[in-house]
Amino acid sequence: MQYLPVHVLEEFMQEVFIRIGVPKDDAEICSKILIASDLKGIESHGIGRLKMYYDRIKLGIQNPETQIDVIRDRYATALWDGNDGMGHVIAHKAMQNAIDKARQYGIGAVAVRNSSHYGICGYYAEMATKEDMIGMTFTNARPSICPTNGVSPLLGTNPICFGAPTNLPYPFIYDAATSISQRGKIEQFAREERDTPSGWAIDLEGNPHTDTPRLLKDLVDQTAALLPLGGADETLGGHKGYGLGTMVEILCAALQGGSFLNGLLGRDESGKPAPYHLGHLFLAINIDFFIEIEEFKNTTTQICESLQSSQKMPDKERIYVAGEKEYENELEVKKHGVRILPNLAKNIAIMQEELGLKMI
Repeated sequence: MQYLPVHVLEEFMQEVFIRIGVPKDDAEICSKILIASDLKGIESHGIGRLKMYYDRIKLGIQNPETQIDVIRDRYATALWDGNDGMGHVIAHKAMQNAIDKARQYGIGAVAVRNSSHYGICGYYAEMATKEDMIGMTFTNARPSICPTNGVSPLLGTNPICFGAPTNLPYPFIYDAATSISQRGKIEQFAREERDTPSGWAIDLEGNPHTDTPRLLKDLVDQTAALLPLGGADETLGGHKGYGLGTMVEILCAALQGGSFLNGLLGRDESGKPAPYHLGHLFLAINIDFFIEIEEFKNTTTQICESLQSSQKMPDKERIYVAGEKEYENELEVKKHGVRILPNLAKNIAIMQEELGLKMI
């Protein structure tokens, strides 16, 4: 295992994107969002995902040059078509548009169809918090989650993200899948050569599925499914995770007139690779239209600090709020670099060799 400096990895990712046809400005956006994930310790969505985008562009199922069509634009709302371009670029521009609308109207909402994987949701929510706004984003994803009492993988991991500014050194950023785990974490287990914990996934008979390499293949073949938040039944609230995942599917398909469920498989009718046609929704709320920003921040800070200082379980040292661990991890990664596992190093070497790069 090795650790590489943040700037080295960011420059490498940017150069890879440029070499495969992504315009320089767009490549900078993509690499900045990917490195933000590694900084926050979300290894499943940083440099570890670069090979996925690389392969999709080479296959011709994702366009390196992003062309956005504005389908509707009415005051505080807009509908965009991303034409299967770079999800990071589409999402960055859509959230910025939502922020601009919120600055004028108090709230901004931009729905997107025909996009692609856009990295960590928290990046876009944080764009809003930096402007003293509340930021929210949702996205659907390729099918991998079964409904409660079912075994067929129909819903995506469909994350929910909410960000609010505070007076702490970090904003409150909740960014989580509506499943027990997102697919990227399973991919990270594969790089680490670890089994998937029991209770995270099932086969078509409803039995636990823990063989990580096999699980990744079975998810593609739709012969296995990840479980929604709360698990396989209603005992621990699996129906709540299932309901939240369905809510995100509606917000990211019905508003957009976009694809949903098995329409997001990334395969055409003959089984050949095809664009994923993902949908997103971005919301920005201008706090100043409701209350003075400092009063809002004082309240959010008091809420967070009250939770952090509340009574702990006997064997626990700290209580965290969303965004706190990521902030502390960023400080450490900036000092020591990004962890590069051996299997990740192999993917980096493949891209370097194929592109003639000698940066790492």
